Formats: sequence, C-alpha cells, structure tokens
Amino acid sequence: MCGAGIPARPLNLPYCYAGRNARATIVSERRLDMSSAVRTPAVAGRFYPRRPDELVRDLHKYMPDDESGRVAAIGCVAPHAGYVFSGHVAGAVYARLEIPKHCVILCPNHTGAGVPLAIMTGAAWQTPLGSVAADTELGRNLLRRFPALEEDSVAHRSEHAIEVQLPFLQARRADLAFVPIAVGTSNFETLQKLGEALADAISEQPETVLIIASSDMNHYESDAITRIKDHKAIKRVLALDARGLWEVVMNEDIGMCGFGPAVAMLTAAKRLGATSAELVKYATSGDVSGDRDQVVGYAGIIVR
Repeated sequence: MCGAGIPARPLNLPYCYAGRNARATIVSERRLDMSSAVRTPAVAGRFYPRRPDELVRDLHKYMPDDESGRVAAIGCVAPHAGYVFSGHVAGAVYARLEIPKHCVILCPNHTGAGVPLAIMTGAAWQTPLGSVAADTELGRNLLRRFPALEEDSVAHRSEHAIEVQLPFLQARRADLAFVPIAVGTSNFETLQKLGEALADAISEQPETVLIIASSDMNHYESDAITRIKDHKAIKRVLALDARGLWEVVMNEDIGMCGFGPAVAMLTAAKRLGATSAELVKYATSGDVSGDRDQVVGYAGIIVR
C-alpha cells in the first residue's frame, strides 16, 4: 500500500514502476543493532543499476554537470520509482540544488513493515557507490524531541523510497550524512508535529540541513486524470500549504504515496522560514512507457 487513498496496484503493473521484473521482498522481523548495523541495498539491480560504472553513467545522464543556477534550499520533493521511469525528474531536482553535508530523507512505508514512524540513527547505508554515514547527532536530537519516532530497521530494510535517493546525493556530495525516516501514518496532527520537531532540531544545527520528501504522485489511473489530480496537489505544495496538501489528497482521492513526508517537510520548511517553492519538472510513466491508460506521476519540487 502506497498510502491512504491509493488504489491497489494492478497485477500487470510494476510496483511504483521499478520495472517489469520488480517483486516484493519478504521482510524479516529481526531488528538490527542500531549502533553498528549497515543497511545493505534492497533494490540495486532492480530500481537502479547494481554496477557502479553503469550507475554513474545513468546519474550523469540524469544530472548534467552544470553548476550554474544551483540554489540553496530548505526542502524538496523527489520521486522514487525505478530510474528508467523517474530518474530524469529526480535528477532535475538534484542538479538544481546545492547539496549540503547533512540531509533528512522522509519516505512513505510501502511495505507496511515496522513501526509507523521509523528512524535509524546509527546505521550507515550501503549503495553501489559506497557507504553513506548516519547523522547520529541530528537523529538522536529528533528522537528526544518527538517520542513518536522509534528506532526501527524493519521498516527500512526492504523499503526502496529512501535508498533510490542516495546515489543522486552521493554523486553530488561524497561526505554526506543523513537521517532516514519512514512514515507509515496519514494522521495530520502527527505529521505536523513531526515537521515541527524537524524544524526545531534543524534550527539548532550549525550547518545547513536539506529535508527531502521522497514521493511519487498519483498512481495507476489514466495519464489525463493523473495530470489533473497531480496538479491539484502540486498547487498546494507550491503554496507551502501543508494542511491544504493533506486535505486535497484525502478529499480528491489523489494517490500521492509520499504525501505524509511532504506534509512534514512543508511544515518544517515553513517553520524554518521558507517563502517560495518551484516545480522543477513533472512527468508521468507514460512519457517513457507510452502506456497512457495506467500511469504514475512524478514531480520534482524545490522549497526555499
């Protein structure tokens, strides 16, 4: 389940468009020792290339090496489907951003495993490009501020929506440290409080922190319907309207799987002083596959 209001995936369609051979991974319920664990890749070779040389080639294709026009941002929305479908949208976002050393990445919990608000504060994440360190200090600060967050590796072990963001970030920032949070609740008050805790923790940091909301847009309806629904949601994001985004997703039955992470990101960004947002790129899976009957939408948005 991608989130509240999202229709069940038709059996002939890839899950969040990883590719035609994507399949669910059975999740072990054994928790890891957060002080020493390494989270190994769950979807390398399916959502993105497993071989480093092929991955670097694709990243260069999706992120032109042009430093002009890069901007500092408080937050962003980036899609998380297989790179063949949404890599060009995610790459357009990351190509425009100045990537700071510290990031928080929020994603929806697609697997349903683990706790509703799952954080990992001590585990490095491995990708084909190497290891990404945990931002332990920021993560523990968030845990203290927002007790609804829980240390939990189970929610993250087979979840793709944070993992697919990391190679883009690694390609731009070799010394990256980050906090991963999987969001499995659609309760507005909880999402709002999470965003407020994020803002308060980040405001104490001596360095810039980028908040990334990993989300695809509407799922498995026609291209025409998806574009209409998606732009209703995008309009609320561009207005920095966290409550409005939550309401339009719920009331208009928009299958935006990461609306929870986006609500939390917008709440935090506004609290941190954000005044504007920009739609960098929008597309649907039909632009790649040619299938306009059942598509997934992808939006890349920067919040400043």
